[in-house]
Amino acid sequence: MSEIRTLVHGRGLVESPRWRGDRLYFSDWSAGEVVAVGPDGSSEVMAQVKSLPLCTAWLPDGPLLIVSGSDGVLLRREPDGSLVTHADLGRPGWNDVVADGRGNVYVNGFEPRPGEGFGPGVVFLVPSDGPARQVAEEITFPNGMAVTPDNATLIVADSYANVLLAWDIGPDGGLSGRRVWADLGEAAPDGICVDAENAVWYADVPNRRCVRVAEGGTVLQTVDLDRGAFACTLGGPDRTTLFITAAQWRGMTDPGMVTPGSGQLLTVEVDVPGAGWP
Repeated sequence: MSEIRTLVHGRGLVESPRWRGDRLYFSDWSAGEVVAVGPDGSSEVMAQVKSLPLCTAWLPDGPLLIVSGSDGVLLRREPDGSLVTHADLGRPGWNDVVADGRGNVYVNGFEPRPGEGFGPGVVFLVPSDGPARQVAEEITFPNGMAVTPDNATLIVADSYANVLLAWDIGPDGGLSGRRVWADLGEAAPDGICVDAENAVWYADVPNRRCVRVAEGGTVLQTVDLDRGAFACTLGGPDRTTLFITAAQWRGMTDPGMVTPGSGQLLTVEVDVPGAGWP
C-alpha cells in the first residue's frame, strides 16, 4: 500500500465519494455542493443543493442522482445541469443512496415518529420502472451502502450497531435474507465500498481510519488517519485508488459538526481493485 496523498483540502463536511469516467465526485455538505475532481486536483462544482445529508449515486445510463434528505426527494441532474425530481420519497429524513447495475436505486434513512424524533432506520427501493417502496427496516443507524458486482447482495453499514448488514436482492429489487455480514466490534462504519475479492472497505469517523474486512469481520488492511474518515470508494483508471473523504469531527451537537476547512479528499493506492457499486 502506498502513502496517503491529499488531493483536495480546505473543505467542510465531505462525504459520498463516487468515481465516474475519469473524475472523482464528492459532496461538501457544509457548502451544499457536489464537486468533481480531476487527477491533478482541479475541481468543478456540478450541483448546488442546500441539503443535509447530501449523498449521490450514478445510474448505469449516466444521470447523477442526489438525495435531498430534508425535502424528501431524490433529484436527477439533467444534461444541461438543471435538477429535477427523479422520485418523491414521501417524507424527509433520508441519508445514503446507491444504484445497482440494473438501475434500481436504494435510499436509506429514518422512519419519522411524531413527538419522538426519528425511529429505526429503513431502506427504500426506487425501481427503474415504478414508485418507491420500503424494502428493509429496523436498522439502528443506516449509513453507507454498496451492491456486489453480481447485483445479488446489498450491504448496509449500521453505524450504531457496529456491523455491516446484508440482504439478498431479488429479481424485482426487493430484499430478503437479512444477516450480519460482518461484526466490527467497536467500529462505527460509515461510507463503504466493495472490491474484487468480495471484501468491504469501510470508513470510521471516531476511530479515524478506513478498514478493509472480509465477510465475517476479519480485518485485512487498515489506513490510519489524523481525522475522521466519513466515506471511501475505489476508483482511478484501474479502480485501485482508494479515495477517502475525511474531516475533523466535532460531534452531532456542534452546529457545523466538523472543524471548518478541515475537510480533505485523500487517496492511497491499494492492490485489489474496486467492484460493484458505488
